[in-house]
Amino acid sequence: MSRHVDGAFDVVLGPQPADERELGAAIGRMTLDKRFHGALDARSEGQMLAFRSGVEGSAGYVAMERVEGSLDGRVGGFVLQHSGTLDRGAKHLDLHVVPDSGSGQLAGLRGSMQIEITGGAHFYRFDYTLPGDE
Repeated sequence: MSRHVDGAFDVVLGPQPADERELGAAIGRMTLDKRFHGALDARSEGQMLAFRSGVEGSAGYVAMERVEGSLDGRVGGFVLQHSGTLDRGAKHLDLHVVPDSGSGQLAGLRGSMQIEITGGAHFYRFDYTLPGDE
């Protein structure tokens, strides 16, 4: 049985220098620092690579972030993997727990997350399972 939690999160993006290789200037790099609120009470740090095309509303990004804290009272950590595209304004985001990345009481965690941005505020919905869930 899948469980779900929702809440808000704060995020700070830290622009990093472009890669010096020929295509590096077109690929942006950023650090991610997040604070999740609610049943997922955690902090995360990660890195993101992004590209914005010359066509309005088209872009893509990938990211990895390590989350540490508690989920429904269980303490531990896990890694989230992001892959997002914006195709002339149409959004698509795959955001999943990396298999076998869970630690502590979150060992064996599997799940996916959706993100909603409304009026500049960030919200998440996290659907997950842990070993022993029926």
